[in-house]
Amino acid sequence: MVVPPHPLSMTDKAGLRRELRARRRAFAATRPSLPAPSRLLIEALCPGGIVASYVPVGGEADPALFDAAVVAAGGVLAWPVVIDRESPITFHLGSTDTMADGPYGLRQPQATGDGVVPDIVLTPLVGFDSRCNRLGQGAGHYDRAFALWPDALRIGIAWSVQQVDALPRDPWDVPLHMIITETDVFLPGVPK
Repeated sequence: MVVPPHPLSMTDKAGLRRELRARRRAFAATRPSLPAPSRLLIEALCPGGIVASYVPVGGEADPALFDAAVVAAGGVLAWPVVIDRESPITFHLGSTDTMADGPYGLRQPQATGDGVVPDIVLTPLVGFDSRCNRLGQGAGHYDRAFALWPDALRIGIAWSVQQVDALPRDPWDVPLHMIITETDVFLPGVPK
């Protein structure tokens, strides 16, 4: 089921989040899947590189195929650890087998030390536009992480139903380098 982008550019981020979360949950209930990562992306995952992934919640697109490609390419997976709304997100090595419940319904590893610096960040999102602007959950965790690690490749993982024509942007919003859905790959500046 392919749904065209939302026809409105909403300036109310809270309202847009509600609408897109509902759309995402409904679409995820149809049990869609993402395609396997492209050869180009797999080759970009240099052996030993650290790729921050996530465990999906609330209908988020599941990056499991990307995680498997990272491991097959010799990369290392790290997982987000969220303490609260104000504390910065950190990424820690670990296995999905040893994760525990964290705040906001997240599954996360035990935080030990300062965490690791990711080379690539696979990013969940609530909404996006074709210019790779991302609407997140609203706490700014990923935007602050992107500011801390500006050299990390930022890849959004989403469903096509999460696309809108244009997103409102605040000065702290950091666009992604790429967004991958079950139907398309978006790169900034490449019209769709």
